[in-house]
Formats: sequence, structure tokens, C-alpha cells
Amino acid sequence: MHFEPFQIGSVPVGGPLPVFLLGPCALESEEFAWDMARSVKKIADSTGVPFIFKASYDKANRTSVTSFRGPGVEEGCRILGEIGKALEVPVTTDVHTAEQAEIAAEHVDLLQIPAFLCRQTDLLEAACKTGRAVNVKKGQFLAPWDTINIADKLRSFDCHSFFITERGTTFGYNNLVADMRSLYWIRKEGIPVIFDATHSVQRPGGLGGTTGGDGELAPVLARAAVATGVDGLFMETHSDPANAYSDGPNQIPLEFLEDLLVNLVAVHHAAHGA
Repeated sequence: MHFEPFQIGSVPVGGPLPVFLLGPCALESEEFAWDMARSVKKIADSTGVPFIFKASYDKANRTSVTSFRGPGVEEGCRILGEIGKALEVPVTTDVHTAEQAEIAAEHVDLLQIPAFLCRQTDLLEAACKTGRAVNVKKGQFLAPWDTINIADKLRSFDCHSFFITERGTTFGYNNLVADMRSLYWIRKEGIPVIFDATHSVQRPGGLGGTTGGDGELAPVLARAAVATGVDGLFMETHSDPANAYSDGPNQIPLEFLEDLLVNLVAVHHAAHGA
């Protein structure tokens, strides 16, 4: 099965290149968000990749109650909306409740459903009712074919512009495994699929009070996913990962992003002849 191509703002989905969702894990500050957005857009423009800017206004499922969360939905979505308009790029963020979906939809182009909430029917319905495109993170507890039911829910709510994002499956304690077969099986069902290279290398709770990870493997898995075939790639990036407020061990250093994107585009052309 194949899906009908669609647009997210100015970005085509189902075009000659995968869509790249790029940005920092968290909105650490307004100044930081603008600096990252400008830097990533410059890199995306130079490499010619379709680009959606990503950042989270609330890290609601942090390991520890003392961990940084973010500026909140109202302030965070205002920042993202202003960035999107000024830089003329689509923006995306994650929502955790039906009310947040309504607020975020006023400012962002793509609503993301967190992995732990991927089967929450009311949240999916609320996101669909906004008329925005929807990106559902596949729960770490789901098999690839379980996403068919999520896609059926989205379509039943009259949403046909959506992705499913593969972000690894629980594999023992504090560990995830990224199964490239999952990308093939999901796409075979006519479901557009994104690969999340950042969160697939997490070690959830692996540092005790925070999540660890194997960030050096993110580019490795990204190349494998592009070679397998994906409709988009999700990669978090940071100008100083060692001092990031959230998920630092897994974010790609901004200084390496341009070379990685060039490499991924080359892999795509080599593997798919497009």
C-alpha cells in the first residue's frame, strides 16, 4: 500500500527526499530556541533537505520530579509560532492533553503524540479535530503491526495527514532496540513512517535520576533507517549537548549536523535512486 502525499506548511511529505524533523529536545529559553532555529534552518537550506523545526515546551515524562520541564504550553507555543512565521518553516511540538492540542494547533503545523500516550483515543481525536497534521510516536511497548490500529483511529477521525514514528522497542531493563524491520512493516501497510534516531539510542532511566544513551550511535541508526526506507527522520540536535537541560547524551552536536545531513541524503540517493 502507498499513502497520498501531503503538505505540512511548505514541506512536502512523500516527495523525493525524506522530511527532516530537527531541533533541540527542550525549549530551554526563548533566546536559545531562536539561536537553534536559525542555525538549523541555515544548515537545512545549505543541504537542501525538507525541514520542520522541533522543540518541546514541556518535558512531562522526565525520569525525576526535579528535572527541567520547560516554559509550558502557552509560552512555548507562542515562541514556536513566532519562530515558524519569522523563519518561514513549519514547526512541531508534543502535546499531552486534549486541551494542549487545541492550544498548540493555533501556533504549530504538526502535533506530536508522545509514545506513552500513543493509544489514548481522546488525545488522538482531539489532535485530529484541530485539522493539523499528526505525528504519533510508536510506544516502546508496541509491535510494529500494532500501529495499524492507531492509523485506523486517526483515519476514523478524518485525519489523513499523519506519520507513525519508530523510536525503539523496550529490550530488557534500561535499554531499547531499533528494529529496522519495523520501518518496512509499517510502510507496507500504507502508513508514512518516521525514524527517531535520537530516542532510539536512549537508555531510559539509565543514569538513575536521568535518562542516558548512546548518542554516538544515532547517526549510525539514521543511516540504516534511510537505507531501509523512511518518509522522515527525527533527530534532536543541540549546540552544547553536554550542558543540555534534557536528553543531552542522545542529541547530535550541532557542529556535526550538516555533514550528517549530506551523508544521509547521499545514502537515500544510493539506496533508492531518487
